[in-house]
Parts: sequence; C-alpha cells; structure tokens
Amino acid sequence: MARLVLLERDGVLIEDRPDFVRNPGELTLLPRAAASLRRFNEAGLKVAVVTNQPAVGRGIIDEAMLARIHEHLLARLAREGARLDLLLHAPEAPWVPGPRRKPGSGMLHEAMRRFGIASYDCVMIGDSLTDLEAAKAADVARILVRCGKGQATQAAGIPRELMPLRIADDLWQAADFVLGTDAGNAGAG
Repeated sequence: MARLVLLERDGVLIEDRPDFVRNPGELTLLPRAAASLRRFNEAGLKVAVVTNQPAVGRGIIDEAMLARIHEHLLARLAREGARLDLLLHAPEAPWVPGPRRKPGSGMLHEAMRRFGIASYDCVMIGDSLTDLEAAKAADVARILVRCGKGQATQAAGIPRELMPLRIADDLWQAADFVLGTDAGNAGAG
C-alpha cells in the first residue's frame, strides 16, 4: 500500500470549471471526495495535492485569492472530517514551462522530499495526461479517474509509455485500489 497519495485538485477533488475557480464560492467538492480523503487519513496515509493553477499566471486571480480558495477547501474538508497534509501549486501559465508545472515532476518530488517518502511508496491520482506524465517522470504509480477530464483523457487513448496504470470511476474507487479494498474490476487503457 502506498504511504503518500498525490492528487490533482480540479476534476479529482473538486469540480473542474472551464473558466477556473475564481473565488471560494465557486469551489464545489466532488461527490464522495471528502469521504475518500477521510479513508486515506484513517489509514495513516499522507495526502498531498499537486496542482497546476494557471489562472494565477494568466492574471485571472492572484496568489492571495488562490490562498483564500485553498483555505476554503481545507475548511470544507475539515467540516467533513478529512484533511490534506500538503497543498502545492504551480501558478505559471501554460506557456511558461518550468520543472514544478505538470507534466514536470517538481511538485511530486517536493511532496516526496517533505515527507521523506520514496517514489515506490507513492501513487498519483489524476484526470489528465499531464498528471500521468508527471507521475511517470517521478517514477510514481498512476491512477486515472474518469471524473473531471478523465473520460476524455481515456477516450483519446493513453500512450503506451504511461502504462501500467489503474483506471477508476472517481476518487472513492481510486481509494479502493490504493487501500486494497477493490474487487479488481478496473482495466488499464
């Protein structure tokens, strides 16, 4: 079982909005997301969000607003008995490459370093190719969820070099896989 769960924020934990989450009032937790985190917490796993937030780099929101959004997210999770141990973000716009921004693996390596956990004890749960590519670059196990952009990502085809991976309907089923409580009904690619 993994000791560190790395999560994308948008489309995995919260609703993915095409126009970005611009303020705390626009943040909507996905069904069973908090309960899924609580399962990880109760199993003693560390949970870190590693998320690109290009709305900052595009000038749509500033770092202060992103901090308010994340404070709201943490408070919502706490009300449901769940917590994140770390929340990392890359604020750069998509046209500004950098090692932290996914598909780079910088945020994943930072989370592993902070907790002193090796890549073989980690799993990345995401909904996009960039999430899977970052996990591959960090040598971390991968789970694609079909929520958020996940269905479209799967339909477009997963490149062979990103295999093996698990595919889950949502964070709850991904938690089943991580915690070893699944019925083995998810296929790869």
